[in-house]
Amino acid sequence: MWNPDSFMEMLYANSDHARKENFKLSRPARKMLLRERLQSSLGSFDDMRSPLEPIVVERVEYEDYIRERVDIGTVTGLRMPVYILIPKKPAASGKLPGMLALHGHGYGSREVVGLAADGTIQEKKGGHNSFALELMKQGHIVAAPEMIGLGDRRLIRDTKPGKERSSCVSLTGQLMMFGMSLAGLRVFEALRALDYLASRPEVNSGQIGCMGFSGGGLVAAYASALDERIRAAVLCAFTNTFKGSILSINHCIDNFIPGVLDYAELPELIGLIAPRPLFIESGEKDPIFPAASVREAIEVLKGIYLEENAASMLQYDIFPGVHEVSGRAAYPWLLTTWHGGGTDVQ
Repeated sequence: MWNPDSFMEMLYANSDHARKENFKLSRPARKMLLRERLQSSLGSFDDMRSPLEPIVVERVEYEDYIRERVDIGTVTGLRMPVYILIPKKPAASGKLPGMLALHGHGYGSREVVGLAADGTIQEKKGGHNSFALELMKQGHIVAAPEMIGLGDRRLIRDTKPGKERSSCVSLTGQLMMFGMSLAGLRVFEALRALDYLASRPEVNSGQIGCMGFSGGGLVAAYASALDERIRAAVLCAFTNTFKGSILSINHCIDNFIPGVLDYAELPELIGLIAPRPLFIESGEKDPIFPAASVREAIEVLKGIYLEENAASMLQYDIFPGVHEVSGRAAYPWLLTTWHGGGTDVQ
């Protein structure tokens, strides 16, 4: 009887009343309120914004594409490396659609661009399945930023041999001491990568999308919810309910946002993307984002997209797999979206 389980259930139930109050508002008023509250929970880094001042630190040419690594400024005191994948095949219009490719936990952005942790060509694909490389093959110019706390952007103490690990827990705790969140910083930096991608002359700035996997799915969801320059979003292995996943299964602390359950469940936040095109994919046997709760979230999102008169703009694929990127339906859906604004993929 000393376990806190029932107490946590009580807190969730009590906050449910406040969340339901939002649904008494009109859809436009509800969207405005949720967007303001989400931005407040994530925290603003706008007053720390620094110039991009891009520097190309690496350029490798392959038979069918070019890979650059560009160093950009994000906030005062921080710079971020971003891989840029550029197909060599020219677009008929002279410009190509752009995509942000946001990695999850692992060894960083190398994992999505077809490289092993040491920078050599990746022979064995993991859960990320080199999805940035696949997006490039589809004809996108892809920007894959290195998220803070992972890969080359860990705290120095977390890179020492024998003590190697991500810096997510430490950075989340330290930022909290300053009233900031790691999720908020990652979202802000992803949007700085978007600023840079949109500035590239080869990119059609009116056709920029976002694809994120797992923790990158979180960043993709919130970045897309807050910034309408993202015209289409693909969320892999993330869409769920807070209750069905984040609160019920042990997750990295970087998934947690202060006060969010006082005003929204996760599907309502993802629903801020509406009426823009949204594709959700998740593995039937994903152990940390259960398929039953994925389906529950999709039903909520269907209602939101119907309310926005955009039912056809929401599509999904629950594929036979685990915690991984599939892309079997998402990649062709993106191409259809850019060229027609809709798809019947399901």
